[in-house]
Amino acid sequence: MNATVPQDRAERPYDVVLFGATGFVGELTAEYLAAHAPDGFRWALAGRDPGKLERLRERLTAADPACASLPLLRADARDADGVRELAASTRVLATTVGPYIWYGAELVAACAAAGTDYVDLTGEPEFVDRMYVEHDAQARETGARIVHACGFDSIPSDLGAYFTVRQLPEGVPLTVDGFVRSNALFSGGTLASALTAIGRGPQTLAAAQARRLHEPRLLGRRARGPVGPPRFSRETGTWALPLPVLDPRIVARSAAALERYGPDFRYRHYASVRHLPVALGGTAALGATAALAQVPAARQWLMDRWEPGRGPDAERRARSWFSVRFVGEGGGRRVFTEVSGGDPGYGETAKMLAESALCLALDALPDTSGQVTTAVAMGDALLTRLRKAGITFRVADAR
Repeated sequence: MNATVPQDRAERPYDVVLFGATGFVGELTAEYLAAHAPDGFRWALAGRDPGKLERLRERLTAADPACASLPLLRADARDADGVRELAASTRVLATTVGPYIWYGAELVAACAAAGTDYVDLTGEPEFVDRMYVEHDAQARETGARIVHACGFDSIPSDLGAYFTVRQLPEGVPLTVDGFVRSNALFSGGTLASALTAIGRGPQTLAAAQARRLHEPRLLGRRARGPVGPPRFSRETGTWALPLPVLDPRIVARSAAALERYGPDFRYRHYASVRHLPVALGGTAALGATAALAQVPAARQWLMDRWEPGRGPDAERRARSWFSVRFVGEGGGRRVFTEVSGGDPGYGETAKMLAESALCLALDALPDTSGQVTTAVAMGDALLTRLRKAGITFRVADAR
């Protein structure tokens, strides 16, 4: 276990720098850190607009006068020199700025070079695969832990599958299916990231192919995250629609890295819909949106309907919730588990990102480096943090 950090990192000015602090989720993350970071924790707000940073600090100070001295760092995601300076100043860099394929590459490169731990909220497979190809090897050399998808994409799925596997026998083939339900709304930033990812099909395929050429083959074991067929799930009593998102890949990478997932592991990820007409309508709407996203002008029109920086208000977020039910099987045993919480895209995502950054900065963790998942990098420590923060991980009864 790695309970300390290398001396050069321990002497850096900051434990965590939050980049993109004035965006919608960035502000929620800053509020969470202000309320939950321990005494003596050294953190800073970073972004490209000093005026917005100052106004955010004033709002934080109104709730906690100690925030009056919170450092403000000006940085632009596309300024390579400025980003390198930012990464070298902190032990952990957390970023909320997406779409990450546009605004994330310089940050990952800088953290990999500086040996700085990195966390983000991306759900973009192309970005994750490109960063692996370009920066995993250097991050392994410098000791940096590059941990993508530290929000609703993909912590509930990754740590939920991890939690489920721990309820099953060891050393046998295992299968886990995850079923997602939520009533939440999305923000403009989330829409922009999703449409960008959907509209970059050829680039996403090319990045995945490049990753396969660079990634070592798993010998003697198998870990998969295939797209499952649409079906009625008797386990949950709902229609299960396959979700074409990053989560199954993240879970499969955790399984590939951790032998506890057994010699042959499979994970499938579904939206869980109670009524067939809703399921059919949702499938049609997703298909239509995907088709429009292939046309740049149509994609931009969709993005303009809900501009970045906006999102549901506090009252709507307070009514939002999510649940991911898991069905795990192996070795003659079947288990049902659940991960659940409040507003998934904003309140809980900010909590997950902040706790991931705090976990990397403060906790005794496995000795890992390179591009790693939340289960591999933080595992039990992050699961414990999230439970204490109000996110439920439980063994559930069959419906």
